[in-house]
Amino acid sequence: MTDHAPPSPPKVLLIFGTRPEAIKLFPVVRALQAAGGMQVVTCVTAQHRGLLDQVLAIAGIVPDVDLDLMEPGQTLDRLTARLLTGLGEVMDAHRPDRVIVQGDTATAMTGALAAYYRKIPVAHVEAGLRSGDIYHPWPEEVNRRIVAPIADLHFAPTDTAATALARENVTAGVHVTGNTVIDALLWTRERIAAVPALAAELDPVAKRFADKRIVLVTTHRRENFGDGMAGIARAIGRIADRDDVAVIFPMHPNPNVGAVMDAILGERANVARIAPLDYPHFIRALGMCDLALTDSGGVQEEAPSLGKPVLVMRETTERPEGIAAGTARLVGTDPDRIVSEVFTLLDDNAAHARMARAHNPFGDGRASARIARIINDRMAR
Repeated sequence: MTDHAPPSPPKVLLIFGTRPEAIKLFPVVRALQAAGGMQVVTCVTAQHRGLLDQVLAIAGIVPDVDLDLMEPGQTLDRLTARLLTGLGEVMDAHRPDRVIVQGDTATAMTGALAAYYRKIPVAHVEAGLRSGDIYHPWPEEVNRRIVAPIADLHFAPTDTAATALARENVTAGVHVTGNTVIDALLWTRERIAAVPALAAELDPVAKRFADKRIVLVTTHRRENFGDGMAGIARAIGRIADRDDVAVIFPMHPNPNVGAVMDAILGERANVARIAPLDYPHFIRALGMCDLALTDSGGVQEEAPSLGKPVLVMRETTERPEGIAAGTARLVGTDPDRIVSEVFTLLDDNAAHARMARAHNPFGDGRASARIARIINDRMAR
């Protein structure tokens, strides 16, 4: 009688390369591992090396594959080519039954494309976000659109995102789950409450600005490089000229940000230009502030969970749910407009309260469990 080894469980490969991807996928990794019945393989491209590693450390994730493709100054086409060939080799070596990508990065787009070339089904976490303008955000808007026709599972964070997919005739396999960033935020906030040392490096800044209204600034969008970034720098300077206001500004490492801030903003007593924050410290900073001034996508989702108004320094957003709900407002990069909107929220308690108390449309903290259950059911067929 011949003994037969039991069949191997199906294998799912999660691919991510940037800090936002890691934040939004680590709860999914944990949920898939907890669900059981699958081999869960993680691959990082390290599109953002240092910022990515910070998230992996706090989440306790050691990637199974690390391509380490970060290269200073590389063009988008060179990055895309290296990602596509590198991820293809990973898929050839591991032969996954399903690939999972997240969001709108070059890693997500090339991961989906490499899987398509091998006829491996793709699940897209945070599917359906659209600004309607292929150059804002650039190149993220097109990255998302490329993934949509390839994926067979689309985890839309909101009904609005699902409707955007339907407009593109993508209706099969669409599931509205909420956004996994809320899962990550709530988990991290609990960790900080249990272990305050995780975010203790902000203690000096908190003490320094204890008697001031705090504006948290994040900026890094490619479409804001140049004149837009200069406008942002001038606005920050005018905001910080108020004696009762302080700015906490974690500086993105891109020199297109730092050089402009050095030239226009310089050093100011009411501005803490600090190194990029790991995720626990960022969540603490978000909790400390009165409002967030950002061109980031993720902050538009995270801030409402902590009751913080968001002013978005862009002309369009692929997250219109926040605008509709009243948690966020588009203000562009004109310094006069930015300053006016910031001062309104600082000086008009009713205006601040309306945004702070608006319903958060982005999720309830259980998106990852929903995603894991759907994937488990699909792979068990």
